[in-house]
Amino acid sequence: MFEQLFKCGIMAEVCKTFEKHEDKIEKTLKKLPDDETIVDIANFFDALGDATRVKIVLALMQEELCTCDLSKITGLSVSAISHQLRVLKDRRIVTYRREGKNVFYKIDDDHIQKIVETTLVHLREKLARR
Repeated sequence: MFEQLFKCGIMAEVCKTFEKHEDKIEKTLKKLPDDETIVDIANFFDALGDATRVKIVLALMQEELCTCDLSKITGLSVSAISHQLRVLKDRRIVTYRREGKNVFYKIDDDHIQKIVETTLVHLREKLARR
């Protein structure tokens, strides 16, 4: 039965026998960040796990935009954009500034842009190998 699940791609390949490699486990555990940091990392990537938020980030990588601009670019209401921007702001992916009655958003820092650009390079390389 398990072999059928592997062939269908439902389960990942696993060891045929259970054998611990204590030296590797110990070395790896020492290098892992603390649990709170791991949760922060998961939350960061979770925020980028939504296509609308990724589209917003990609647009903001081009230039600073107001909520109305982002609404037009994504085809969503300003209210829906506001909800998505709050998630991105809470995860420190975007930041904003007020100018009169407008609120302009931009990528929080260069690290965000580098992460997304690296992801794009990775995906394009995968597609080129197919």
